[in-house]
Order: sequence, then structure tokens, then C-alpha cells
Amino acid sequence: MIFTKLRLEGAYLIDIQKIEDERGFFARTFCQREFIKHGLNYHVTQCNISFNKNKGTLRGMHFQAYPNQEAKLVCCSHGAIYDVIIDLRPNSPNYLEHIAITLTSNDRRMLYIPEGFAHGFLTLEDNAIVSYQMSEFHSPESSRGVRWNDPIFNIQWPSEINTISERDSIYPDFSADILN
Repeated sequence: MIFTKLRLEGAYLIDIQKIEDERGFFARTFCQREFIKHGLNYHVTQCNISFNKNKGTLRGMHFQAYPNQEAKLVCCSHGAIYDVIIDLRPNSPNYLEHIAITLTSNDRRMLYIPEGFAHGFLTLEDNAIVSYQMSEFHSPESSRGVRWNDPIFNIQWPSEINTISERDSIYPDFSADILN
């Protein structure tokens, strides 16, 4: 596995290292030792999958508040997504900054999202499938979100949003109070 640090502290892009032969290839997508070596949260408590029928489906921007903050390892196992993370850690030098990465089933890259970040994505193709490994159990009382088009984040989505849940579309403008 090849770990590439991203501009937002604690976030990594992870590439697989293929061992190829006439059958295809084999590669590790998770290794506890490698995560420990890079100082990343390696506890996996839950794995989730998201199937998205239509191109232009937006999910996010979601996070879990303290004490149930979660790290995520995200990959697109079918299709393509525009994946966005926002640093919501008040003491971070990158507080309220975001980055976006295109993840596809062809490149098989993964995005490691540390605790304290909001996460969301826009599907770039029909029938996109996103897989998540989570470090914390889902906690409805800690579940929070920020609006995908809040001007404070200035996220430039690459295409039109055609489908979004009511919950995701009505989050209020960002306030630091939401972090608690």
C-alpha cells in the first residue's frame, strides 16, 4: 500500500500495490501494521456500502460529533465519485478547509479521513458503489452534517446535483456550535 499525505493534516490517499499475473491481480486494501506505521486509526468497527442509482447523487456532508468521532476509509468499488472532506477540527491550521478527490473503480484508490472531518460525495456515474470502513459505531445522537453548498466552504462541485436527501439539503449555515 502506498500512503500519500494530503494537504489537510491526517488525511491520506492510499494506492494499492498490485501483484499481477495471467489471472488478474491481488492487492491489500487494509493492513493494521501499515496504518499503525503511519499513525492512523486502524480500528474497524463497522463496514458500510452505499449504492447510488443515478449520476449526480450527492450524499453528505456528514460527521459524528465528540465523543463518537470516526475515522473512515472510503473507496469507490464501482463507477466514480467526487469525494470531499472538510476539516472541522477547531484547533487545526486547516480548520474549515476542504479537499476533493475523484475516486474510481478503475484507479482503486482509497481516501483515509481522520476523526473530526465532514465527508460527502457526488456520483459521477450511474450505479456508483462506495464502500466504507468505520472506526466507530454509528451513533444517531452524535450524527451531524453541514450543508453541501454552504458558502463558508466554497466547494466547487464538478457537475449538477440531481438527487439529494431532504436531510442533506436543509442543514443550516455552518456554526461552530454544531461540533458539540
